Amino acid sequence: MLRKLLVIIFIASQLIFIQPVSAEPSSTEQTSRVKTLLNKIDDLWRGNSSYAITSMKVETEHYTRTMRMEGWSKGKEHTLFRIIEPLREKGTATLKSGNHIYTYLPKTDRTIKLTSGMMMGSWMGSHLTNDDLVKEARLEDDYDATISFEGKRDGQNIIEFTLIPKRDAAVVWGKLTLIILADTHTPVVEYYYDEDMVLTRTISFTDIKMLGGRERPSVLRVVPADKPNEYTEFVYEQLEFGLELKDSLFSLSSLKKR
Repeated sequence: MLRKLLVIIFIASQLIFIQPVSAEPSSTEQTSRVKTLLNKIDDLWRGNSSYAITSMKVETEHYTRTMRMEGWSKGKEHTLFRIIEPLREKGTATLKSGNHIYTYLPKTDRTIKLTSGMMMGSWMGSHLTNDDLVKEARLEDDYDATISFEGKRDGQNIIEFTLIPKRDAAVVWGKLTLIILADTHTPVVEYYYDEDMVLTRTISFTDIKMLGGRERPSVLRVVPADKPNEYTEFVYEQLEFGLELKDSLFSLSSLKKR
């Protein structure tokens, strides 16, 4: 999901009408169609390399936090985020290299390697976790997916997928529900359920704009189910793919550079 930030993260929707899909989900044709659609969704946020400028607003019961950051990615193994505003946090950076995450704090000139016990902690005070940054597999790699609804709902022509983790998948979710627009295959909302099938969080996708050479949602909002009045919202200002990025950009020495 992290690449959705470069990258990714809700409102409870009311199901007005539920209709079974006529095609058998287990059929070869249906399986191939589901795989093709999921790959299109994954590829919205992926590339061999990317650069993005985003703003992030975190709204909680106790504080509101806003920042702008720039980020680079290369393949699935390397991601670097660096805060550019506000001034008091400028230079704070997060590096993902493989399954390891490092944070650089310019005020103390310290680099911290996150331990396994810190992975479920909040990333940058947001409603995403450090573990979200590490998980970079494609949906079809980690989940068995079926189309659970296809048709009109709330005035929109949609396709709804139900994704169940594969037995050997290293994921913390018990189920995902993904809704996309049927005509453009643009994601609308994603629901995340824990292992007890209790809704944990939702990521909604809005404000379609031209980004990285094609139309994509420019606003992603993450809302925790147990705190519906809180959210983390990412707004893409710029997104580019296919850049020539050196491996040295994703090094500990680069982490400290401003």
